[in-house]
Amino acid sequence: MTHIAHGQIHKDVITAIAITALISVAALHLSLLGAFVSLFVPLPILFYRSKLGRAFGLLILVASTLIVAAVTGRHFIGTAVFLFVLGLVGLILSEAFEMNLSVEKTVAVTTSVVLTTGAVILALYSLLSATDLWAVVSDYLNRSIKLALAMYSEMDVSEEKIQMLARSMEEGLHMMLRIIPAIAIVTTLFVVWSNLLLARLLLQRTRLFCPDFGRLNQWKAPDSLIWVAIVSGVFLLFDYSGLKTLGINGLIVMMMIYFFQGIAIVSFYFEKKQFPKLPRALLYGLIAMQQLVLLVVIAVGLFDMWIDFRRIRKVEC
Repeated sequence: MTHIAHGQIHKDVITAIAITALISVAALHLSLLGAFVSLFVPLPILFYRSKLGRAFGLLILVASTLIVAAVTGRHFIGTAVFLFVLGLVGLILSEAFEMNLSVEKTVAVTTSVVLTTGAVILALYSLLSATDLWAVVSDYLNRSIKLALAMYSEMDVSEEKIQMLARSMEEGLHMMLRIIPAIAIVTTLFVVWSNLLLARLLLQRTRLFCPDFGRLNQWKAPDSLIWVAIVSGVFLLFDYSGLKTLGINGLIVMMMIYFFQGIAIVSFYFEKKQFPKLPRALLYGLIAMQQLVLLVVIAVGLFDMWIDFRRIRKVEC
């Protein structure tokens, strides 16, 4: 019996490493779909960490990261760091599930640990390579711009448009460097939130433990966060560049949080009006692709504090 159990565990570990590695390779090599596919990298690590325990979860994360980084060959360290930090989302999210925290604390703890780990790794790399951390980030963004331009050239975009795009990207590089903290926080928040939603479905269907977060389409941000948004907006009025940078970063993060609240409101009304699945998927796709619709969803999430679109406060009272 013990031998069979050990054999099954070994099979699960190998399966988990294989699945994680395949998703990671796809995320690295699918140019346009890569960003979407990368959202799923933490999921097998989370699932098998919940099923097999902490030690096996860490083994799956490290093994799959090293295998993929070695197979891809180019930029071994950069690829390994990217995949490790991405996979760490699954590991820490599973730990937070086991602690049975609230949904806010689960997302906050996971995001904080992942961002801190990523920052420490980058700082250590900067020290060991005697390279300025800012130069490392700047070099990465430059390579990303070149990769994006190469992708557009493969899509038969005219040379004139590519040159215009190159100029606009180079001009935006300075702004990108200023908002790197917000981009890192927002990206991590989105990955954590997406995997939390996916993990709930997966763990419930496989009868593994998942905290009862209640109806997430009734979630709302703490009211006190509005002051963070207001103060961030006020900082933009000052001429001092440091305060402006702080204000821009603060507003971007707040926009992501209110986007989550806006999406919860959209989901609430989809459920209330019993929208079929196909129209739901199409409308979610529209929100993802159209910036104007995205801004409307963020505005709905923000103004929900005063308008209370779902009448949640009346129920609470």
